Amino acid sequence: MTEFSEAERAYLAAQRLGRMATVDPKGQPQANPVGFFPQPDGTILVGGNALGTTKKWRNLLANPKVSLVVDDIVSLDPWRVRGLEIRGEAELLTGPHDLGPHFSEEIIRIHPRRIHSWGLEPG
Repeated sequence: MTEFSEAERAYLAAQRLGRMATVDPKGQPQANPVGFFPQPDGTILVGGNALGTTKKWRNLLANPKVSLVVDDIVSLDPWRVRGLEIRGEAELLTGPHDLGPHFSEEIIRIHPRRIHSWGLEPG
């Protein structure tokens, strides 16, 4: 598993929303906004409402490859953006967790295999 740098960990800890891409059985991409939670072991948890009934869950059952993009705009003038893309494999889990009562019992654990970040350096 690929590890996050200190700057990447700090950035992820300060963000709550990303876009997760999966691939459906016909090979078509699907991207959706998701809440995510960085874990001390370097994985990322994704939760949702009735997550086990979603297309993204079904896509990951067939193909565990996943990409999560987290980014934001720091400044419009001058233009400054920052973010990262995490590519990896998803592990589908069902059962009790600590993400909160508004999340269903299904969660996705992303195991990063490649991390690409930009604009995270100060200033």
